[in-house]
Amino acid sequence: MGTILKVEDINVYYGSIHAIKGISFEVQEGEVVTLIGANGAGKSTTLNAVSGLLRSKTGSISFLGESLAKVPSHKVVAKGLALVPEGRRIFLQMTVQENLEMGAFTQKGSGIQQDLEMVYELFPRLKERYKQMAGTLSGGEQQMLAMGRALMSHPKLLMLDEPSMGLAPILVEQIFEIIQNLHKAGTTILLVEQNAQAALSVADRGYVLET
Repeated sequence: MGTILKVEDINVYYGSIHAIKGISFEVQEGEVVTLIGANGAGKSTTLNAVSGLLRSKTGSISFLGESLAKVPSHKVVAKGLALVPEGRRIFLQMTVQENLEMGAFTQKGSGIQQDLEMVYELFPRLKERYKQMAGTLSGGEQQMLAMGRALMSHPKLLMLDEPSMGLAPILVEQIFEIIQNLHKAGTTILLVEQNAQAALSVADRGYVLET
């Protein structure tokens, strides 16, 4: 197993606010690694820094041995790193299938149908609703759609930001079951989650961020 992601001593600021202070961690191929901590500890900011949406003032972030320091966020996805953002951020005025197709923008056309079938097998609920507007889905279905959209890009590392947020307990169980299934299928996952108990139950390792 090789190191897929290595984060060393990153410091991220929002204006004068020092949001992340000297964080270092790594993710090995095939692992589920979780970052846990209180609200405001910098978990989501860390994922945004890894995916190129924010820049660190210090340190380094390398993915598959390559520095991401100057790689724009849309090119990060093409390299195989996909983020399912906090709050899902799906396209509400588009259908379920159109959302999934948007996730495949880095892929060649011929395999997209096969990828759709793979996602529909993983999330049968989405298949039932493939023509439905994404904005009319329930919270749990929207989370499944956001995860399915990320999987359409064939990520070498899937980053999940608070997948259980705002969901009923039974749906939280379903989402974590899906994370376990993805792990069994060989997907490497970096999970940010406030529900520490649930996160640690599916993770190989965890890092605790202090406020």
